[in-house]
Amino acid sequence: MRTQLPTERPDRPPAERSAPSPAARRRDLYAAGAAVLLVTAAVLVGRHIQGTSHTLFVNWPPLLASWDPHLGPGTPAAVLVAVAVVAYGPALAVRLRWRTLLPLVWATATAWTFSLALIDGWQRGIAGRLTTRHEYLQVIDRFHDIPGTLQDFTHHILLDSPDHWPAHVAGHPPAAPLTFVLLDRIGLGGGGWAGVWCVTVGATACVAVLVTVRALADETLARRAAPFLALAPAAVWTGTSADGYFAAVAAWTVALLALAVTRRSLWAAGGAGLLYGLTCYLSYGLTLVALIAGAVLVLGRDGIRRRPVLLVPLLAGLAVVPTAFTLAGFDWWEAYRLLVTRYDQGAGGVRPYGYWVWANLACTVLIIGLATVAGLRRAGAVLVRDRLGTPGARLALLVAAALLALLVADLSGMSKAETERIWLPFALWLLPACAFLPAPRRWLTAQAVLALLLNHLLLTGW
Repeated sequence: MRTQLPTERPDRPPAERSAPSPAARRRDLYAAGAAVLLVTAAVLVGRHIQGTSHTLFVNWPPLLASWDPHLGPGTPAAVLVAVAVVAYGPALAVRLRWRTLLPLVWATATAWTFSLALIDGWQRGIAGRLTTRHEYLQVIDRFHDIPGTLQDFTHHILLDSPDHWPAHVAGHPPAAPLTFVLLDRIGLGGGGWAGVWCVTVGATACVAVLVTVRALADETLARRAAPFLALAPAAVWTGTSADGYFAAVAAWTVALLALAVTRRSLWAAGGAGLLYGLTCYLSYGLTLVALIAGAVLVLGRDGIRRRPVLLVPLLAGLAVVPTAFTLAGFDWWEAYRLLVTRYDQGAGGVRPYGYWVWANLACTVLIIGLATVAGLRRAGAVLVRDRLGTPGARLALLVAAALLALLVADLSGMSKAETERIWLPFALWLLPACAFLPAPRRWLTAQAVLALLLNHLLLTGW
């Protein structure tokens, strides 16, 4: 769905034109203030729990991080990228051709993520991230016989099993470690290449979100969201957590599905199904991306009604990855059952649900930033007030579906802590809510300052 750019000022979202601007902006500040209080409470309560019972297993609750004020080689670049996006991002997002804007957003997000990671230096910030004892690169040599390893994969999930997998390998289906095994096979082995892969691929998720918003809502809202996606605080954990790469695969699943239902493209439908199958074999929890995909199907139901044959390539593509892994001997359901046991065997079985069920949301505030919190407030108002056929309401529904997926993950109890990386694939879809905000430069400044403070004051675990 394409629309022409409006003639009104881009800092006056259509959803708020009927509302008194000063009152709406005060409500934005109230929402942001409540988020600050939530994070403050999570820090103070978390420090008390960790100091008395030591059951959180994080050094700087609610984040897996340590207090370590520092500068690094990435500091000047990070500040420069932030200043450039704040100063020029909103105007360029409105004026540039769409085909020029998309690669610029990807390049900016990539530069932002790399520069934040390099605040910790090349080795600590990028090359060493995926080589620690919990990570995927520890098991590269154990995949010398890939079919044999897949058949034997579930026998090494539990902690008391022989040669049990490291935490992240045990906690994910084998498509996650296989990614790095295949990179190694083509000559891109080691932590440096793995880190570069996660950053460059992960940054494409921003483009996928913009493509989706344009297809399902309109181009104006996508353009307003573009600077916020490029300068997201989530980049602190996208570089270089494998979950940034997972987020990109999930995001392109949704984007291709959006293109399939709006353009009635059989190829896009098949691609969406294929990538969703891969998504489920990268992370068990990302099956919840189906909730976001469900919102896409609701918004694009006219396209499906007019061309129901779209469901054929969608379902056919969906079957490819699960069929391949099942034929290779990997049982997804059995592996997930064993993972639940493994989770209870480790820190997950000790971490208190009563703290993390709300402290995880404080982590989310730090991922998405205060601008997104204010944007979510406005998205909620739009969803209540406007008809679903309006662009603003369509975007608000998409954002609401992502928020629902995140809340389901939270209530499941399988995401106690470390959600600053685990929930990247869901949090990414909350950022477009910033399209509803006026005064984008002020909110972009808040986003940039948060990310810079996090990366300069804390040594994050991812």
